[in-house]
Amino acid sequence: MELTQIPPAYSATKSMTTTKQATEASGSTTLSSDFETFLRMLTVQMQNQDPLNPVDSSDYAVQLATFSSVEQQVLTNDLLSSLSSALTGGSMQKLSGWIGMEALARAPVEFAGSPVNLRPEFASGADAAVLVVRDASGATVQRLTLDLSEDSAQWAGVDDSGTLYPAGIYRFDVESYQNDSLVDTTIAPVFSRIEEARISGDVVLLRLSDGTELESSLVTGLRASD
Repeated sequence: MELTQIPPAYSATKSMTTTKQATEASGSTTLSSDFETFLRMLTVQMQNQDPLNPVDSSDYAVQLATFSSVEQQVLTNDLLSSLSSALTGGSMQKLSGWIGMEALARAPVEFAGSPVNLRPEFASGADAAVLVVRDASGATVQRLTLDLSEDSAQWAGVDDSGTLYPAGIYRFDVESYQNDSLVDTTIAPVFSRIEEARISGDVVLLRLSDGTELESSLVTGLRASD
């Protein structure tokens, strides 16, 4: 898509596995040990009860049921934890193939002299659109008209005189207009190279070439890096 300069006056990311296995084994051993301890205590209680005032059998049943419930909850929590780890690990294995590719996401991008490829999105019913280029401080450095019939665009990174803009982080907003009135402003999805993927809690973070980090779920497209 060809972008046309417009004036400012326009409106408005083997040891771990071993540790995990050791932790799970330790948890199972602890649970088994706790149950054996409980049974020993219950046996001692029965052996030393007052023969003239024995403990009601229903009390033992309640104690057994309570411990069984706690035991089941612990096992359930362990299972859920293992399942979560397996799912996250699977995501990491899949996303490792993303490193070195270019991800499409609504995020700032690093400009280093090469054109930036965008996928602008327009509001329904818009009859005009403007690409607003902002620097790292948020200041507007350029405004360009967009062709509504095109689903892609490219920012050359040069001003009116053909001078290259300084290298740095830039953000691209798309302003949609209808009858000369601003109806919507969105961040334009931009392609950025993926440098790293890492786990943070229960999500996978991707670090882009400009240092920006975002959740893998925010990526809406992938392509091979040039």
